[in-house]
Amino acid sequence: MNKVLIVDDDVTFCMMLESLLNRHGYQVKGTHSFDDALEKVKSFKPEIVLTDLRLPNKDGMEVLKAAREIIPQLPVLLMTSYADIKTAVQAMRLGAFDYVSKPVNPDEILDKIKTALKYSQVAASEQRAVRQTEDLGYVEGVSPVARKINEHVSLVAPTNMSVLILGESGTGKEFIARKIHSESARSDKPFVAIDCGAIPLELAGSELFGHVKGAFTGAAGDKTGQFEYANGGTIFLDEIGNLSYEIQVQLLRAIQERKIRRIGANKEINVDVRIITATNEDLKSAVTGGRFREDLYHRINEFAIYVPPLRKRTDDLIIFANYFLKVANSELNKNVLFFDNEVISIFTRYSWPGNFREFKNVIKRSVLLTKGDTITRQTLPDEIIEEAFKPSEDKETLLGAAIHTERDLILETLRNVDFNKSKAARILKVDRKTLYNKIKIYNIPH
Repeated sequence: MNKVLIVDDDVTFCMMLESLLNRHGYQVKGTHSFDDALEKVKSFKPEIVLTDLRLPNKDGMEVLKAAREIIPQLPVLLMTSYADIKTAVQAMRLGAFDYVSKPVNPDEILDKIKTALKYSQVAASEQRAVRQTEDLGYVEGVSPVARKINEHVSLVAPTNMSVLILGESGTGKEFIARKIHSESARSDKPFVAIDCGAIPLELAGSELFGHVKGAFTGAAGDKTGQFEYANGGTIFLDEIGNLSYEIQVQLLRAIQERKIRRIGANKEINVDVRIITATNEDLKSAVTGGRFREDLYHRINEFAIYVPPLRKRTDDLIIFANYFLKVANSELNKNVLFFDNEVISIFTRYSWPGNFREFKNVIKRSVLLTKGDTITRQTLPDEIIEEAFKPSEDKETLLGAAIHTERDLILETLRNVDFNKSKAARILKVDRKTLYNKIKIYNIPH
């Protein structure tokens, strides 16, 4: 039985609404003041709050803010007169789920409560999916692409298979490698990450496999290589395509025979290391062009995971944005809570060539510049705004036409039902959450 808290100073209306909801199977408590409402949020723990916008000593906006500080995912439904609809819309931007105009239509408010509770359950599920660990700094999304990546990680992690992670720079390939390691039987052993593109070619052998004193000019003492440091654990070779052909030969031997030899040494060292590699290069083309050994390619590619760029993960973008917002608040000792709808629209329209690195930096910059609790477009770099709003080059393509037609259809439907989103969603045959996402993506005024 779902719990509903009603906050309204009109005692008669409050009792009438309680009776209606009780008849439909809800467990209801009513209150007439701000202070008592907060006490009931703490003790009753409602799953949804219905509050009048106008209260004697406080208003519904303050109920919204205070209640969500106690229960962050709590959906709040505002009840308001027609004259206050603009304020109610503003409250939705600050986190209210929806609003309903007085006098209340019983079918409409029951439908909105049902939708809000369903949305809240989905949001709670998504919140569980966003498993943030300080060790990994990793965030799981909820899109089909994210679920596929997470499923592949869960399947391959317990094995000893070599994994090749493919994707553009900045898409979080190392985070995925660390997650594979953390879910493996080697999790209590070392995880050693090496950026192959940052190692000078002449020092790569020494860095990976070590050397003995006098092996070459400048070798003043023995050096332990990264393979030895990673023994028993996992070694992650990022941008593996940058390794020279000679080092590729040594790496292949280390993988096949589980033995390494320090440069200049006669003795071999046994190593038990799992190999995870990553690249933003087309290794198949490198093999064809003779720049990368085919036998090594097949050794490191026992299982491949493709990580798409941020521009292709718009379903997960808000989850990542909220995570980076939390990180930025912690680093800058600030308390920014929200993104303006226009900012969300810009985020979804921008191409993010720097992927997560760029996204994180932009949000951190915006948090630093934000004076209130909401990030607005004024805090975003000009080049991001300019690209997001420049005329699309694909307007003449089928994809471009489909996008613009969909936006026009949604806007026309909303206008025909006086922007009643429940009715619009039913007419368009989509759920309310999908409609909200489309409204944000297409920056439709509401």
